[in-house]
Amino acid sequence: MTDGQLAGGGDEAGAPEVQAQERRLRRELGFWGLTGIGFSNIVGSGWLFAAMYAAQTAGPASLLSWVGAGLLCALVALVMIELGASRPEGGGTVRWPLYASGPLVGTLVGWSVLLSVGGTAAEISAIMQYAAHYLPDIYNGHTLTASGLALAAGLSVLLTALNWFAVRLFARLNNLVSVFKIVVPVVTVIALIASGWHSGRLTDHGGFAPYGYAACLTALAGGGIVYSVNGFQAPLDFSGETRHPRRTIPGAVLTGIGLAVAMYLALQVAYLFTVPENLLGGGWKGVSFDSPFGQLALILNLHWLSSLLYADAVLSPGGSAYVGVAIDARHTYALAKNGTIPRYFMKVDERFGVPRRALVVNLVVIVVFLLPFGGWQDIVSVMGDMYLLIYAASAVAVAVFRAEPGGRTAGWVPGLRYIAPASFVVATEFVYWSGWGDLRLALPLVLGGLLIFLAMRRSGAPDGRSRPLLAELRTGAWLVAYLVVLTVLSWLGTFEGSGRLPAPYDSLTVAVVALGVFFWAVRSGVGHLTASREAAA
Repeated sequence: MTDGQLAGGGDEAGAPEVQAQERRLRRELGFWGLTGIGFSNIVGSGWLFAAMYAAQTAGPASLLSWVGAGLLCALVALVMIELGASRPEGGGTVRWPLYASGPLVGTLVGWSVLLSVGGTAAEISAIMQYAAHYLPDIYNGHTLTASGLALAAGLSVLLTALNWFAVRLFARLNNLVSVFKIVVPVVTVIALIASGWHSGRLTDHGGFAPYGYAACLTALAGGGIVYSVNGFQAPLDFSGETRHPRRTIPGAVLTGIGLAVAMYLALQVAYLFTVPENLLGGGWKGVSFDSPFGQLALILNLHWLSSLLYADAVLSPGGSAYVGVAIDARHTYALAKNGTIPRYFMKVDERFGVPRRALVVNLVVIVVFLLPFGGWQDIVSVMGDMYLLIYAASAVAVAVFRAEPGGRTAGWVPGLRYIAPASFVVATEFVYWSGWGDLRLALPLVLGGLLIFLAMRRSGAPDGRSRPLLAELRTGAWLVAYLVVLTVLSWLGTFEGSGRLPAPYDSLTVAVVALGVFFWAVRSGVGHLTASREAAA
């Protein structure tokens, strides 16, 4: 971490303490360790369902949606790669918005990330739901029983304990899980195609695009495709624990995306070509399974494959939850560095180089999200989407670092001046495509971070702030306006909204608004960095 970074982040007051803890992180991760982290974080239980939902939405044209999702995610990833290569730091995805856009943006993004810990709880809930196939007593309806809650809490403790020691051990265990998560889908594809291939599926039953090519766009969100390939940013949060980050991170992130998209494409092909003819009387929209590949395996008398899929239905979300616990700890560690939570939780264990106090905090949060209180599951289901705000904030950050006087980036990504605004637009569309059903709860919750910011400002949190409150509010006003406008457009649009703004004009409007907000945000960020340097001088 350079002095310039600290000045940009408004973090001077705690700089010696921050640097001391950062030095304790062990730089032990290499290419395959990082690639395994990214792949495991992408591939959870969603691979068992996404092919069916995508086919219901777009038919065989869903293949184009998977390719499009991979390209869009790669575009966003290029921005993250540039940041990770030029400014490697533990929990970097939480730190970069603070550096570039000031404490208000840093607090709002950090708050959304803290809430998205519920995403790990959701993966643990998925494990419990599949485990209920063998242990029916752990659920009472849709609520965990006392024994089920105890089992879920025990699993959370186990995942935390496995992250308790050196990051090298974490990487080795995750690599083993990643191999299994590759092998099972590959075996599934080969077994299904060998047992039930039906030719002509790309042209029969309504043709290649039975619901129009616009349905390919709908499938990105409604078919769960974007969220099936989401999670590629995970290696960036370990950039402070990586050997040769400038050389290792780019390849690891892009390889993780490539492997995941290739796997999802193969699964989509297997699904399209093996669904029995007698189920397609109503077209692809009429095909519905509770467990798509598991039930297909039973129809084709592949009972061994069905058993394997049920086992993987526990292991896949387990692997994602394992990585999620590690990532959440790096985020909590970074939030403590930011001053959003007490710096007590920033401490890194001297012997193992792991932020253990952050792990304990996240364990408590995960268990709370698992409690059978009304409304918790709604929060869990939507807050994972808000992690997408990191993509938008990172696009702004890389443009600010590049535009500031004397600014620098790694220079790994060519054409960054065009890629950054395009990435911001794509990230905004990802958020918008989440749908009104999620955003009507998630966006106001993120705006609740304003209260945290004001409370921290009033209490004089140890973050080195010296600029007047009004100046800080002006610097971060773009994010507040961005969230408010996105909420309104979501209500007006066609993704579970009122439909007053019809497709495709709703997505086009979102893109135009996003471009305007991006240039406003970059201008505010450059002004923030300039003012911070003048104050430091």
